[in-house]
Formats: sequence, structure tokens, C-alpha cells
Amino acid sequence: MLRSLYGKLTIALMLVFFSLGAAFIVATEQMLEGPRLLELAADLIIGAIAFSLLAALIVFNLLTRRLRLLAAEMDAFRAHGLSQPMRGLNARPQGDEIDRLVIAFQEMSERIASQLRALERNDEQRRELLANVSHDLRTPLASMQGYLEILLLKHGALSPDEARSYLEIAAKHSDRLGKLVRDLFELTKLEAHEVCPQAEAFPLTELVQDVLQKFQLTAEQRGLRLEHRFASAVPAVRADIGMIERVLENMLENAIRHTPAGGTVRIELAAEAEHVLVSISDTGRGIAPEDLAQVFDRYYRVDRGEFGNAGNAGLGLAITRRIVELHGRCITVDSTAGVGTTFRFDLPAVPRRC
Repeated sequence: MLRSLYGKLTIALMLVFFSLGAAFIVATEQMLEGPRLLELAADLIIGAIAFSLLAALIVFNLLTRRLRLLAAEMDAFRAHGLSQPMRGLNARPQGDEIDRLVIAFQEMSERIASQLRALERNDEQRRELLANVSHDLRTPLASMQGYLEILLLKHGALSPDEARSYLEIAAKHSDRLGKLVRDLFELTKLEAHEVCPQAEAFPLTELVQDVLQKFQLTAEQRGLRLEHRFASAVPAVRADIGMIERVLENMLENAIRHTPAGGTVRIELAAEAEHVLVSISDTGRGIAPEDLAQVFDRYYRVDRGEFGNAGNAGLGLAITRRIVELHGRCITVDSTAGVGTTFRFDLPAVPRRC
């Protein structure tokens, strides 16, 4: 109770009243001894009023000084646009109500400032994403428009083979445009928590073989080898099979895109304790150390160099990380320049029945 503002005020008032009582006792003794009873009584009343007022002002000033300092800190916080948290006051967590009020306002100001910084970063990243995506959308759109205009302008003058070639190129850019739009919608839904994993038990080895089969023709056309290595007795996993298939497809597509002809892309599965470790590695040119921390960032534009489309926004890795996170796991990446890159994540294993 003594730590509370109420307790402090009570003690201050008790001291004031004790002081007044002592003054009354001394004055009363003087009045009984002397003939100037009326004059002393008047002096006593005036002195008591003046003393009480002065004591009240001192107590009020002591109790409200910290409130004035808190108000000044809050004014400064607002003057800086709520961007600099309050740190100018010292308060004890076990102190009185004003101490707890100061701590609460400091925590609130830190949270507000942190959220404002996050909003500024998100706004900056949003503008960057719009610029990147606008560029990626404009490229296939311009290509499609160009080839379609050629078909219209030279209708009847082109040979069937030339017309088919132009249509195939336009269709290719249309597919690229559609994939980018689908990736944007998918990533937006994942980040908005509009999609929840529907976990079920399934054999991961079979899913990996199916996904590898999908990319076999693409790998052969690029002169790459697709390999898989499974540890003995890999258990089934519990996850959303559709989402994990999407992860494997994104990882294989990324590895194939960054691996030169004659290289190898490999998927490995290993059973470890209560989970299955998935590794996707390639023998590409690797990722620069300064880029590793940003490789999963949806706003990051990686330089694809000679093996891919330079400047592509590349949302596949961002989608992959979000899907893995929705399963309560994390994905990591290791890379050595000129050697290759390896992505790893794990999934919960289904306990074997004895």
C-alpha cells in the first residue's frame, strides 16, 4: 500500500496534520499563559491556513511533477510523428500508479513506433513489388502484342510454319504471364492466412518421384540430370500433399533454371528422429553470400545471369517459404559460389506401428 499513490498521499497528509496539531498545542499553551488570547487565536488561524495551503501546494507539486514530465514526453512523442518511442523517464515496475502508467506509455510508444516503421517498410516494399511486377507483366504483354500484330498485319502472307511459330511464341509469353498472375494471387492468399494446410499422411517418396517425372523432359532439354536419393525406410509424412507438391515443383524449377547444361539436380530424403529431412541441391553457379538472407524475399530481384530471365520477380521461393512456415517448419539455404546451392526443410514423420 505504501508504494501506491494513495499511500503516499495518505502519509503526506498525516505529516501535515501532525504538524498542524503540534502547532495548535504550542499555540494553545501560549494563549493560556498570556493575556492576548484573541490576538493569538487570530494569528493561529491565519498561520494554520497559510501552513496548510503551503503544505498542500508542496505535496501537490511533488505528486504531479512526474505527471507533468510524462505529459511533456507524450507531447514530444507526438511532435516527432509517433516515430520515436518515449525513453526519457525512469520508472520502477513495482512502483506506484504513476510508475506503472509511465511504463505502460513507454511500451505503447515503442509498439506504435515499431508498427509505423513496419508500415513504412511494407509501403516501400509494396511500391517496389508493383514496379517489379509491372515490369514483368509488361514484357510478356508487349511480346504477345507484337507477335499478334505481326500475324494480323501479315495475315495471308505468312507461311503456315511462320504463322505457327509466331503463335507458339505468343502462347509461351501468355503462359508466362498467367503463371506470374497465379503466383501473385497464391502468395497473397498464403500471406493473408486464407489458406490452411489440410494435413494427411502420405508417402513422400512417391510424391518426389511423381514430381521428378514432371520435370524429366525439361531437364533433358536443358542437358541436366535429375537424381534422387532416398534413405532406407523413409517413413510417411503428415502434411498437405498439394502444398508440398507445390514446394517441390518450385524448388525443382528454381534449381533447373539456375543450373547450366551438364549439371545435376538432386532430391534427397533422410529419416531423422520424428521428421523427414528434404534436401534439393544443384550444381549451378551458386548464390552470393550477401544475397542468401534475401533469397526468400518476395520483393527481391535476383540476377539470373546467363541461365534464366534476368529481372524476373521470382515469387516461387517466397511461396515455398510461406507454405513450409504454414506447416510449422522452416526452410534453409546453403550455397557456395561456383559449386551449387542446397535448400533444406523437414516434415513431421508418421510414427511407425510396431
